[in-house]
Parts: sequence; structure tokens; C-alpha cells
Amino acid sequence: MTVLVLTRPTDATADLVIAELNERSVSVCRLDPGDFPESLSMAARIGPDHMSWEGALRGQHRDVSLNDIRSVYYRRPGAFRLHSDITEQDARWAQAEAQAGFGGLLYSLPCLWVNHPNRNALATFPPIALAAATRSGLSVPRTLITNDPGKAGEFVSALPGQVAAYKALGTTHPSDHDDRPQALWTTQVRPNEINESVRRTAHQFQEWVDKAYEVRLTAVGRRLFAAEIHAGSDASRIDFRADYDSLTYKPCEIPKRIARGVHMLTFTFGLRYVALDFLVDPQGRWYLIDVNPNGQWGFIPELRTPITQALADLLERPNL
Repeated sequence: MTVLVLTRPTDATADLVIAELNERSVSVCRLDPGDFPESLSMAARIGPDHMSWEGALRGQHRDVSLNDIRSVYYRRPGAFRLHSDITEQDARWAQAEAQAGFGGLLYSLPCLWVNHPNRNALATFPPIALAAATRSGLSVPRTLITNDPGKAGEFVSALPGQVAAYKALGTTHPSDHDDRPQALWTTQVRPNEINESVRRTAHQFQEWVDKAYEVRLTAVGRRLFAAEIHAGSDASRIDFRADYDSLTYKPCEIPKRIARGVHMLTFTFGLRYVALDFLVDPQGRWYLIDVNPNGQWGFIPELRTPITQALADLLERPNL
């Protein structure tokens, strides 16, 4: 039986898990769906003689039978790369057919997924994630999602200190120089900075929480791992992703109430893995601000090995 890892060629996080599985002599097949259809092919059939899809995926370096896949680690697969001679109109059609055919075939695999793309898709929408978090018993900052500049101004004006955190509802924005996505960091916003441009799309504003530190909590199955993140610069105090070099980490205990809420949240979305970001105020209250079902975890040195092993355990023994 084989663990199928779906990711792009350069993925240091997936490399950690693959190395651990190799140490355990577990069969691993790494494929990038972005190689379909030019250098990755598939053929599968179903019918009266086949009650589920039977066939194989054939990559540049490795083939795998669909029946041999015990679990799937869905990390950071690339987008389908189509032949350069296809017209733009045909490319749109071929892209949709590839997603429906190749993607649909993969998504139908009746095995453990970490995580299934459809589960990931729901959890990445902040309105859905924050609502599920509150129903799970987790606290979130006061949050407004709007395209009305008047409502945005009223909301920020009513907050303590008249300051809000502006956070993109997605995670990336097209670069000014090319089509590659770039991260959008959290920024502070005050009432006089809100203008008519808010009308052009949806915007998310959250109460600014004066934090003592942040916590990155990672759930792998029922196992929880958490570390305090202490900011060492002005930029990282606003958004720790803006200055990783200034950060220090300290593994920490997870309050029972938070653990119960996280287990309920992962159950709600059907997630086997999720990375959660909390702000902890000076009084010790935890506020959930981000749900990332495919978040990074290797950047915290003390938790890198335990999380790697937990993921390998899950993929190696999916029925446990």
C-alpha cells in the first residue's frame, strides 16, 4: 500500500514527511497534479465489473495503482500546465475538463485524505471558519465583513482605541510585476483611512487585540501541538509573517477549553490537519484569528519533528 503525496516539485514541508515515511520503509509516490496532462497521465474505468474506479496514475518517475493508495497527503499541488499550442479558448475548456476528469478521479479515492480538497475549500473561507469557530466555543475578535465604507468607519470608530486590523479574506494578491501571487500582511486601520475604495470588493475588519504573544496551534488527527510566538520587531507585532527572523518560539500548554473547541472545529470541517493562529491577550484570553487547513508548521524548530512524526503516523496507519 502506498501513500500518495500531491505537491509541487519544491516543497520542503512535504519533504520532511516523505523522509520520515521513507525511514519507516513506507511506500510513497510523489506526484504534482500540475504535470497533468503533459507529463502525467491517467486511465481508470468503472462499471458493472468495477464497483469503484480502477486504474493507475503514471508520472515521469513513478506509477501508482489507484487500488494501492492507502492515504493521500494533499499539500501544495501546482495548477494544470497545458500545451503551449492550445488557444486561449481551448485552454479554458481543457482546464475545466482536466479538473473534472483528473481532479474528480483523485477526489473520489475512498481513502484517508490529509486533507480532502473539498474540506480545505470550506475551511479557508473566513466567514465560514469564524462562524464555525464561535459555534465550537472558541472566541474570535469582533469582526466586520463589508463593502460599505460608512459601516466600516462606524465599526472602527466604535472599537477601543479606534483601530482595527485589516486582513485580506484570501491569502495572496497578484504581483504588480508578474502573475505570481504575493502575500498580503495584516495592517492597522483607523477611521480616517477608510474611503470609497472599500465599495469595490469585500473587506474584513477585526478588533485590534493587544496581544502578549501569539500561538500557532497545529492539529494532526486528535493530537494537538502548540507554541507561543513572540514578536521581536514592529512589523512582526502586527503580522508575524512579515518578519520571521525576529520571532522566538516556546512550546506551550493548551487550555482544556481551547482543546475542546479545536476538536469540535476539526470535526465540523472533517479535517485531519489544520493550523490555527490565536492571539493571547495579557489576561490570558485566547482569540482565534486564522484557520489554515494547509498551513506551514516546519518553521517552529521544537515542533518540527513531533508534527512530522504525527503526520507520518496518520498517513501510515489511516485506520487507527
